[in-house]
Amino acid sequence: MASLHISNVRKAYGATEILKNINIDVTHGDFLVLVGPSGCGKSTLLSLIAGLDTISGGEIRIDSDRVNDLHPSERDIAMVFQSYALYPNMTVGQNISFGLEMRKVPKAEREKAVADAARLLQIDHLINRRPGQLSGGQRQRVAMGRALVRNPKIFLFDEPLSNLDAKLRVDMRTEIKKLHQRLGATIVYVTHDQIEAMTLATRIAVMKGGVIQQFGTPAEIYNTPANTFVATFMGSPSMNLIPATLNTKGGKLFITMGEDAAAVRLELPEEQASAVFSHAGRKVIAGLRPEAIGVESSRNTHALRDVEVTMQVMEPTGPDVLAVIEMGGMEVAARLSADIPHAAGERCKLRVDLSKLVIFDAQTEQRIA
Repeated sequence: MASLHISNVRKAYGATEILKNINIDVTHGDFLVLVGPSGCGKSTLLSLIAGLDTISGGEIRIDSDRVNDLHPSERDIAMVFQSYALYPNMTVGQNISFGLEMRKVPKAEREKAVADAARLLQIDHLINRRPGQLSGGQRQRVAMGRALVRNPKIFLFDEPLSNLDAKLRVDMRTEIKKLHQRLGATIVYVTHDQIEAMTLATRIAVMKGGVIQQFGTPAEIYNTPANTFVATFMGSPSMNLIPATLNTKGGKLFITMGEDAAAVRLELPEEQASAVFSHAGRKVIAGLRPEAIGVESSRNTHALRDVEVTMQVMEPTGPDVLAVIEMGGMEVAARLSADIPHAAGERCKLRVDLSKLVIFDAQTEQRIA
């Protein structure tokens, strides 16, 4: 395993900039996920790390070695592609060992490496089958096995689960996480699926338009998004963004959320108030995750506020209910208890946990608290 350092990396095709001053540092054993919408530059960045494309500026280091000008074969990386890229006329064992054979690794050593990888990925019983006889999940395991036997410094995954059905994606996600925990390997993983990003990563880089919007742990990305794009892209359902104003009364700071006639006015807890007191009198955007609405209990009892709402749409999921409610004249999403005693169309009170409130500047859309 190795560390990866990306410093001021740019990629341009003529006058079109695809990546703009990318800076990322990951340490030994990190699982970095590059996530963002289609066209944000995440696969391009992976190609630059792999050496499949040349950078226009900046520097990439693996450990202390500058790899900008190294051929892919000299970077000691292994890549798992979305399309599996298996040889159809070869068996599973031959596909896994092919790279080792090209490197003139002795036969006994190759066979041991293949057997170990197949056992780890639980495909040892498939070793003599060909790719056409395998399911999508099994093919992906073979592709992972081919990377695994190389014992590289860094594993690169390019949307490896996007061709699988929903249940198989969940199963393979678990297998990849187990593999990372067993190997302690450094992994860079590209996906557009924010659930994959949250569940797999130790570090996430959220990208948009060739720019990293935020780099941090899954908890940091989810709980303290840097801007409204990150807030809405990460999380399902996404964070509610509610137009609001901050104002003072009697030395206390209040936030007024929603439309004028039905607006909800709530006193901010002391810690939130102190962080944004200088913004009093200004328009802001209030961010609330769905699970911060309809809270039944919390360690932050000082931050709980009762709010009048109207239940509009209720979608039971089993463990909870996803609801669309009217709050402050706005439609917002809430994640409620499965046994909530209210029905669609009913007016009721729900508790909002303001310790989970995130406040963004209305003009720049950057988080201020």
